[in-house]
Amino acid sequence: MLERYFVKPDTIDRIRASWIGELVEQYVKWLAENHYSARTILRRVPILMSFGKYAWGRGAKTWEGLPDYVDPFAEMYFRQRGYNRKSEHAHKQITDEIKNPIKGMLDFVIPGLSGNGRTHKTNPFPGVPDFFHYLREERGLREASIDLYKHHLRSLEGYLSRIGLHNLSELSPVVLSAYLTEHCAGLGSSSCTGLVSSLRVFLRYLFREGVINRDLSFAVEGPRKYRMSDIPRSINWNDVQRMLESVDRRTTYGKRDYAILLLLVTYGLRGREVAELTLDSIDWKKEQLYVPGRKAGHSTVYPLSPIVGQAVLDYLRVRPQTSDRHIFFRFLAPLRSYTYSAISSRVTHYLHKAGISVHRAGSHTLRHTCVQHLVDAHFSFKTIGDYVGHRSVDSTAIYTKVNVEALREVALGDGEDVL
Repeated sequence: MLERYFVKPDTIDRIRASWIGELVEQYVKWLAENHYSARTILRRVPILMSFGKYAWGRGAKTWEGLPDYVDPFAEMYFRQRGYNRKSEHAHKQITDEIKNPIKGMLDFVIPGLSGNGRTHKTNPFPGVPDFFHYLREERGLREASIDLYKHHLRSLEGYLSRIGLHNLSELSPVVLSAYLTEHCAGLGSSSCTGLVSSLRVFLRYLFREGVINRDLSFAVEGPRKYRMSDIPRSINWNDVQRMLESVDRRTTYGKRDYAILLLLVTYGLRGREVAELTLDSIDWKKEQLYVPGRKAGHSTVYPLSPIVGQAVLDYLRVRPQTSDRHIFFRFLAPLRSYTYSAISSRVTHYLHKAGISVHRAGSHTLRHTCVQHLVDAHFSFKTIGDYVGHRSVDSTAIYTKVNVEALREVALGDGEDVL
């Protein structure tokens, strides 16, 4: 692999003779497989070699000890190369440039260190037996839902550590109330409700397993929410057209993003469902789109719209070559399939680019728009619910609470014709 990037045999021999030569070569192979440019590889290898020499000269003998030398090496590099850059921003920029490739390389041999330089977070409350196994196996939750539980419980764990409560058997309604009062102060109603829900499940599990001697879940109160109190954050069909027209379909990014936007607004898919689509999800002969593993635990087969199918086909012609069968990929290295958060971010980008103002813009905006469009077309709630994968009719009924278009006319004009 080194021969692809280095012409001189002496350079290749020097890399392989280094005590971290094997590690460097593995990392170069990984960079190449993930479509990093030759320029990036040629820029990173000298840094890695300098780091290896620095660590060896200061007593490093094993690969496992290398993380201890990353920060000191970055500071030395800054002093040597960034002496004329005094600002804090410049300091961080230069040290990050040196740390990131090193930490990316160390990912191969140091458990718990990821390629982006962040340590993998351990599960909160490791002393609680099998809670996340309980969520996964007994409650049947998806990994994304379990990750949200972990996020909420890390927050609780940090609070308890800060106040010096290290034994869960000492939990009390007063402590839980103080935690929620502090933590929910910066959260919206929905986020706070999600936190309370996770906390109640955790407390019931603690009681079931005998970690606490009474069920404290009843002492946890969330914000009061009223049924049908929210208004769907949809946009009208003219805004949809403006958003789609804002995509530059001459570029590879534009072809990908245009296909994603059409899937979201045509079928009302969730961002996660689009991210999980694979090449096997489309049956071109039968002209069908298969969406498995939906939130309600079922699958849906849609007729493949000619417009959507053509957009996906245009993107597939420029899709990166990879053995991964996910449909949508990022084009910048490292080569990875698109995440639901990235999809939501692209929707937000195009809504803003088209000058469309909407509360909490994201992929769900287009899902709401699809449902609202079907409601306005007088389809039954059952049909709409089945189409977009709603688990409850109430999820669809909220779209009938207001006549969005009529209210929009009232707001923009005198509204007498509407009234």
